[in-house]
Amino acid sequence: MTTTPQPPPADDSRPTTPASPDAGAPGPARTGSAGQGPAPGTPGPGGPAPGAPDPGDADPGAPGPVPVLADAPAAPVRRFWAVRRIPAAVLAAVVLGGAGLLLYDVAAVRADHTAMAWRTELADTLATRPLDSTGVVIGAAVAVVLGIWLLLLAATPGLRSVLPMRREHADVRAGLDREAAALTLRDRAMEVSGVQSVQVRVRRSKATVRAVSHFRALDEVRADVEQALATGVDELGLAHPPVLTVRVARPPKKG
Repeated sequence: MTTTPQPPPADDSRPTTPASPDAGAPGPARTGSAGQGPAPGTPGPGGPAPGAPDPGDADPGAPGPVPVLADAPAAPVRRFWAVRRIPAAVLAAVVLGGAGLLLYDVAAVRADHTAMAWRTELADTLATRPLDSTGVVIGAAVAVVLGIWLLLLAATPGLRSVLPMRREHADVRAGLDREAAALTLRDRAMEVSGVQSVQVRVRRSKATVRAVSHFRALDEVRADVEQALATGVDELGLAHPPVLTVRVARPPKKG
């Protein structure tokens, strides 16, 4: 009787790994252990990118972005206009008085009363006096000068003593008095070593500084004063900074 040799039995002691539906598909290697979710930092299917804020964590009541005022165009800086109450009040009083007096006299004549002597005399004088007489020429010249003065007051802003400042906001206007600016620059110049006294005169476009130095070289004092005043003018915040003119001299000798 012939026996056929049988193959050795398979070793069932090795663990068998179940086949995965994604087996053989290309993709990133799994770093998590079996039975757990994806590794930290790994985006899930359709989820946000790593490091992106969760839209659900945003506060619905939080304010939006703050608008930047620096992006708005700067408003043009113009001089301040004077109210000119005194010239307006004088002109209104003169016109009101003359018109009221003339209206009263005309009403009196219409009521069968005699006209005032001044109006009768003025009418006779204007009717008989020639135009080249001295009185007519003087009166015409005075009227022309007053008319030009009123036109200048109406066409010019006035307030020359107020220097306009830079406008950081469109709704805010500020001005600095020239005397206050001169006092500020004077205090700046007095802080320089070697300066004994300072006189400052500030105009709309120019600032004249006269300093007296009792020690140190004049060139060094002048350079320090110009540097200090340049910083002071910049800190004033004027829309049109004045041009500095600095003069430094020795004090006068006594006797």
